[in-house]
Amino acid sequence: MNNTRRQFLRLAGAASSLTGVTKAAAANPPNIVLILADDLGSGDLSSYGCPDIRTPNVDGIGQKGVRFTRFYANAPECTPTRTALLTGRYQHRVGGLECAIGIGNVGRYDEAEWLQKRGELGLPRTEATLATMLKKRGYDTAIFGKWHLGYERKFWPDHHGFDESFGILGGGADYFTHREDSGKGSGVLYRDGKLTERKGYTTDLIADGAIDWLKRRGARPFFLYLPFTAPHRPIQDPEGYDEKTGTAPEKQGVRSVFGKMVQHMDARIGSVLSQLDAMGAADNTIVIFTSDNGADSNGRNSPLRGSKSTVWEGGIRVPCLIRWPSQLKSDRECPQPAMSMDLAPTLLAAASASPGRKLDGVNLLPVLKGETKEFPRTLFWRYKRAENRRKAVRDGDLKYVIDNGREELFDLGADELEQHNLLSAAPRHADRLKEMLAAWEKEVEAPRLLNFRPQHPSGKL
Repeated sequence: MNNTRRQFLRLAGAASSLTGVTKAAAANPPNIVLILADDLGSGDLSSYGCPDIRTPNVDGIGQKGVRFTRFYANAPECTPTRTALLTGRYQHRVGGLECAIGIGNVGRYDEAEWLQKRGELGLPRTEATLATMLKKRGYDTAIFGKWHLGYERKFWPDHHGFDESFGILGGGADYFTHREDSGKGSGVLYRDGKLTERKGYTTDLIADGAIDWLKRRGARPFFLYLPFTAPHRPIQDPEGYDEKTGTAPEKQGVRSVFGKMVQHMDARIGSVLSQLDAMGAADNTIVIFTSDNGADSNGRNSPLRGSKSTVWEGGIRVPCLIRWPSQLKSDRECPQPAMSMDLAPTLLAAASASPGRKLDGVNLLPVLKGETKEFPRTLFWRYKRAENRRKAVRDGDLKYVIDNGREELFDLGADELEQHNLLSAAPRHADRLKEMLAAWEKEVEAPRLLNFRPQHPSGKL
């Protein structure tokens, strides 16, 4: 084993060893509400410098808790980040989920296409999810919102630990007809595994379903996963419904309508938080808000470079706010580098629940509570879609990027906007990070892809 590989394993082991929970949490496990926005940029919230969108309810989560300033999505697209978020592990260990699953169960790169042909494009039941692990701890579990982890029936939420489920299966759908492909495709709104039809704007249906579920909770702790479809395309005004067409016109690229979608989501998140207050549950409920990746052209990643589907900061840096009134001090800013996959081990530690397997994510509770200072991280990304191959590693403040063969090196401590490529000035640092990236790729190879063989354009092996 070479020194680079030893270093990677040592760092991973050190990160995973940051465990520990309070006796109070073990005796009275907290409720959990995990809220995920879709394609919301790092600069689309008021508290992250957005000049034209007001988000008082989401901002309030950070004001009553902690606001991260260096939080990353595990990937620059939907499906892979959701995989990592729920499993606490790099999505690459699953295989075939390194970009968003296409409309109607389409694999968008070679390994994904290979799995789709075999009916295996999705999150297997062998991958334990946060819901599965919390259910073993005695939690009630539910998802209201976007799934996007497999169209095949065997990959649906009820096979991954969720007692109840409501929402869309794929990546996006018309907000009023709940059909894919700009409203012209199949209906993808499901309730507990059955196709359903509902009238109303998707954001409202998700929030109303979640509130109704909360009203039915008893003494058991609960885990509510709330992945909104907003503000993912199609860009449709919540108040723009047209009775003649049965939907609202799409306003791609119209920032004011995008802003209305974000503000409407913020208002409905406020409704969910109000329900927690009404139940007397807010004090011992962990509420987390984050996004699955950076924004596309509708959103705002400024001043960061890049956007959705890239591994520059704008494609992977996202907002993250956490509150837990009984345990965390309010109005704190946290510069700790962190990722989507860290939330699972953090929540499991808070619930005094065992993951049952080694996770790649880190328990952030000691940092959130101020018991431990921020610590350096080594974080990895790899994204595949069609012919695109994008990779990155952040080690401390140094970040190495390979964008379809082009190599770049940045010092994020001095150049957060990734404007100055240091590759020629610091080749040794680039070589070291490149070796770490290669060692990581070998470490996270997916067992179910062992028999995969890439094909030539002719279709022959």
